[in-house]
Amino acid sequence: MQKQFKPALKLAAMAAALASGAAMAQSSVTLYGQADMFVGGTKNVGSGDRAWVANSGGMQTSYWGIKGTEDLGGGTKAIFDLNGFFRTDNGRSGRFDGDSLFSRNAFVGLQNDKLGSVKLGRNTTPYFVSTILFNPLIDSYVFSPMVFHTYFGASTARVNDPGIVGDSGWNNSVLYSTPTIGGLTANVIYSFGEKVGSIGQNKWGGNLTYFNGPIAATLAFQQVKFDSTPGDITASTSPLLAGFSKQNAVQAGLSYDFQVVKVFAQGQYIKTDIDNNPNGDIKHYNGQVGVSVPIGAGSVLASYAYDKTKNSVADFKRNTVAVAYDYNLSKRTDVYAAYFYDRITDLSHGDTFGVGVRHKF
Repeated sequence: MQKQFKPALKLAAMAAALASGAAMAQSSVTLYGQADMFVGGTKNVGSGDRAWVANSGGMQTSYWGIKGTEDLGGGTKAIFDLNGFFRTDNGRSGRFDGDSLFSRNAFVGLQNDKLGSVKLGRNTTPYFVSTILFNPLIDSYVFSPMVFHTYFGASTARVNDPGIVGDSGWNNSVLYSTPTIGGLTANVIYSFGEKVGSIGQNKWGGNLTYFNGPIAATLAFQQVKFDSTPGDITASTSPLLAGFSKQNAVQAGLSYDFQVVKVFAQGQYIKTDIDNNPNGDIKHYNGQVGVSVPIGAGSVLASYAYDKTKNSVADFKRNTVAVAYDYNLSKRTDVYAAYFYDRITDLSHGDTFGVGVRHKF
């Protein structure tokens, strides 16, 4: 009798093990992130003084996060991502004091193989994604010329260029992404102002991305009518933007990988509407070209960006260049050396140089 039951017991045990493994595979939670630190020197445009620094986030801002999925069946998954920045130089959370804990992403949503995904919460904007994917220094807030021209802005005595208003991530937002078809994906985002009686106070935008073999392209657009909360850009908080009503931005990007060199190009136009201001609206025109050249276990990265910003009575020009060598010690760890030069009309130049290490986990 015992011998007859042994094969059945073995089969039952195998079935239970397989069922257990399948159940575990249906849901997952992952801890992930990266730590980046560099040492060097920095001098801001228009300043004669240099600071010697040991700072966080040279090649890329340090972050950590928890993300997960649950298989709901029928090609649908529940998804979430709680992802925040931190500073390795002082151990503080956020990009700056006062930044929220999960300022990179904080969303929950649904994803379907055929219908795409919907994410609710704080989402990285499609415009930011297009900005960083089509320049060789990606999203470096220390060394990437395109990031500086897009998100830092610049000011002279008569022209204030705010750059992109509204941050790289939007609170209170809904982000829809289509499935990728033939290398093409569309993303659309809408952010609610959540202010009583101000239905028109919103942010919205989107992008198209195309990846097919060596070629990639993007087109992005966004419109914003406030920074963090409706009405927060006023004469008292930003005198040079008094009368701000809205900002429209459009950007196109292209890259091609020739194997021996990958080339990048971007063009961008940002119009900031200023009502009842004698200097009128602010118009920003800029472009970027760059290359990534594989050498040894790393790559030489180089980028040049040009910008002309003007209002009704004045203008300025901006020229920014950066070069870096990024060397891979492993799949998760790299070291780098970089130099960044920035020049704006009528102001002394700024520059930053440094060496650093980045580790992904």
